[in-house]
Amino acid sequence: MSKVPSSRPVGLGIKRGLQHHCPNCGEGELFGRYLKVQPECEACGHDLSQYRADDGPAYLTILLVGHLLVAPAFFFPFMWETSPWITVPAALLVLTTVVLLLLPRIKGGFIGLLWANRVTKDQAA
Repeated sequence: MSKVPSSRPVGLGIKRGLQHHCPNCGEGELFGRYLKVQPECEACGHDLSQYRADDGPAYLTILLVGHLLVAPAFFFPFMWETSPWITVPAALLVLTTVVLLLLPRIKGGFIGLLWANRVTKDQAA
């Protein structure tokens, strides 16, 4: 079984999650596929299936992208001067790419936060 550390620093858990590693040991892979969390860590055996991120990472990703990319973009004149036939596809391509790159990292960080605070699916329900 997994060796449970006595203290779980929040920053360490988030850092390991952002790097797609097991928050418990920092060595095993957190995801088996794009957003599919491994049932358990292959390095330390920690049960990773007990952390339910649900919709939190998606909401946080949308919040960050909306505030850091979309809102400031409206202050640039090219958004209003260029044809919508060029602006909309270009903006959608950029936004889709950024969201797809951020989402697994934010989900990993979210799982690291859950690990640090010892929040499991039994407690969250």
